[in-house]
Amino acid sequence: MEQIKRPERSYEAYDRALALIPGGTQLISRRPQLYAPGLTPPYAASAAGARFTDLDGNTYLDTMMCVGAAILGYADEAVDAAVVAQIRHGTAYSVSSPLELELAEELVATIPCAEMVRYCKGGGEANAIAVRIARAATGREIVLFCGYHGWQDWYLAANLEGEHVLDSHLLPGIQPRGIPNGLRGTALPFRYNDLASLEEQLARHRGEVACIILEASRGASLPAPGFLEGVRALADAHGALLIFDEVVTGFRIALGGAQECFGVLPDLATYAKAISNGYAMGAVVGRREVMQVAAELFISSTYWSDAVGLTAALTTLRELRRRDALAYVGALGEGFRARFDAAAAAHGLRMRAEGLPQQLAIVLDEGYGTARRAIKDLYVQEMTRRGFFTSLGVSLSAAHREADLDELDAGWAEVFPLLAAAIAAGNVAGRLEVAPSIDAFRRQVG
Repeated sequence: MEQIKRPERSYEAYDRALALIPGGTQLISRRPQLYAPGLTPPYAASAAGARFTDLDGNTYLDTMMCVGAAILGYADEAVDAAVVAQIRHGTAYSVSSPLELELAEELVATIPCAEMVRYCKGGGEANAIAVRIARAATGREIVLFCGYHGWQDWYLAANLEGEHVLDSHLLPGIQPRGIPNGLRGTALPFRYNDLASLEEQLARHRGEVACIILEASRGASLPAPGFLEGVRALADAHGALLIFDEVVTGFRIALGGAQECFGVLPDLATYAKAISNGYAMGAVVGRREVMQVAAELFISSTYWSDAVGLTAALTTLRELRRRDALAYVGALGEGFRARFDAAAAAHGLRMRAEGLPQQLAIVLDEGYGTARRAIKDLYVQEMTRRGFFTSLGVSLSAAHREADLDELDAGWAEVFPLLAAAIAAGNVAGRLEVAPSIDAFRRQVG
């Protein structure tokens, strides 16, 4: 396959950014150090469908799609046309837009647990709002969690108990700098698919737990039979509210999200990413008796209901329904899984695609031991060199086509023999032509 040229202009710009922007990017998962540093482009100049073009003119087939947000694809004509039309009528006024009501009606009609709605601009904000509501509604302070839920104080306070609490949930070894010590003991973890660990925390803090928040599924991690039902029952038994973080699962694995897919209803649920196909938008929904508490709380921001986000969300949800897009994305994901697994097996690689087809994760066999990181890095390096923006997380979109899977097949046909040879020679790290990736954003559920 034709190989890309080194994205030198992108890295010249990135070097300038590092002097002006702490960390170089606003979203940690956009840092090129997580992929193939020096080869993965830090910047995109444009994007359309399932591809983007960097500052050096290289075009990449994207299997990650803005961390799953671009569910319909980049620059979707229907969404963008609706947004442009709305911009001509203004985007934020001194009073509210009726689009707030229109979107709320759409969300209540779509999401099983939704009876009332509040808006925001991102997933981290949505989770912080949901936790605030839960604490106010119950009069309690402790939050029990598993999974990744954002950057706010309520969540990072978990590492005040010890700097490794979040290692399997967020950032290994993160220091809780800037988090008030007074929050110690207010955010406590439990393990995914381990009801006993949740029950232990609830018993230890009986009568003090405001809510339980979790991602119902994440990548390769799926709920064991009875797990979500057990979490629901334990929440009820202890008077705690149940929050589903649907920032990733919402409008991706089903229109009604994980609660529709798995048949368990939370009291509150949070959304962002795929809700608006890449435009800034987030939402908190839930049962009326819980949500109405928010009317008495100071939860407020000028841009949370700007007309651009509202329009993008309304149009995205309607287009997902009109196109039956999630069924298509699921079928495409199954095709990706079958092709990847077959190609890997053909070359003797113990790698496979697991999870729901709309949000797959490439898993390397534990038997590879400490070499797994280098194997992942070599895979990303060689796929990037051939014009694929990819890693171990896979979020396809309605803009992907069967021909894109053919293209991926052709890429694997070249890359997998290189991986197999490097593993057989015991010299995977020696085949890396870029710096090893850093483990700065390991997001797991358990």
